[in-house]
Amino acid sequence: MIRVSILKRYCPRFSLVFFAVAIFAGGVHIISEKSAFFSDFVNRYVSSVIRGIFAVITSIFAISLAETLILFIPVLFAITLVFCVKSVNRSTRAGVRYVVGLSSVLSLLYTLFVFSSAVAYNGTPLGDKLELTQNPVSAEELYDTAVYMAEKIDEELEFVNYTYGGSSVMPYSVKEMNRLLLTAYDRASDEYRFIPRLTSRIKPIALSGPMTYTHISGMYTYYTGEANINVNFPDYNLPFTAAHELAHQRGIMPENEANFMAFLVCTMSDDPYIRYSAYMNMYEYLSSALYTADIELFSELYSSLDVRMKREMRAYNEFFEKYRDNTAADVSSALNDSYLKSQGQSAGEKSYGMVVDLAVAYVDSILED
Repeated sequence: MIRVSILKRYCPRFSLVFFAVAIFAGGVHIISEKSAFFSDFVNRYVSSVIRGIFAVITSIFAISLAETLILFIPVLFAITLVFCVKSVNRSTRAGVRYVVGLSSVLSLLYTLFVFSSAVAYNGTPLGDKLELTQNPVSAEELYDTAVYMAEKIDEELEFVNYTYGGSSVMPYSVKEMNRLLLTAYDRASDEYRFIPRLTSRIKPIALSGPMTYTHISGMYTYYTGEANINVNFPDYNLPFTAAHELAHQRGIMPENEANFMAFLVCTMSDDPYIRYSAYMNMYEYLSSALYTADIELFSELYSSLDVRMKREMRAYNEFFEKYRDNTAADVSSALNDSYLKSQGQSAGEKSYGMVVDLAVAYVDSILED
């Protein structure tokens, strides 16, 4: 009885509920790490509902709520600290109850993270869902797959307009791009049952310019359900990046898998610029890997490219030069790398580039057919 009395005295009732739910969420998290089947089930029938509710509610607002919250973090921290000091000054009991209550709110955030996103990291690999056979990739396979992407780009070039400096121009607004991508995702949902249908809104980052110094081109925020993109990057990056964040919104969390789903969905679009974005971005991942694996094959490939492709990539390098080396990028990269590793992606930020394994397997399956 004494222990119960002490608990009531120092622990708010809502905190007991939040802590209990967090303990349950912790159990679900642990089980999901042990069972891909369990992870797939929760992700499909629980997490997708939570993500969908968040996405639909936040789509009402044109601005990015996640960006707004991030900007107000210093203010929220200051307010929290002020109330904490006031509670401690009022009495020891009030101070303890405040700290316990705050801790329980943090435990609730953990619960939301588990059920909206964390479980999805532990499901069946995307390659298995797509029935792709993945093997160690050779330089020759990288070369052949990159050639395939270059050929596909050639098919789209006549529909793409460029500026004098070489950059391609997206022929519509972000709103129209959003509509086209949702249509492509609906097609993907018809073909792949593990992709839930969802109508949502791409959120351009208001402070995209400053954000570019962090090298972040997009982000999915699991507490608001928003797919945010940095619109300061060159146009050909935007559809692919948006599709990547929309993949996260649909429960595809590993970065290499979100990259590949972005590629796959964009190639299913009726719009030539969205397809161009898919092939260009995938080509760059493949050519980067090829450069590391065999520079001679890389040089042979590069020399064969259409001049418009070369100008596009050259224009990107010129754009990115001012943002390349800075402290913000180093800090952002370290934080993202740590986060990805904490979610079981041992390669950390390098996992983005591991999309080439899926790309090679995918092209092999197409050529075999």
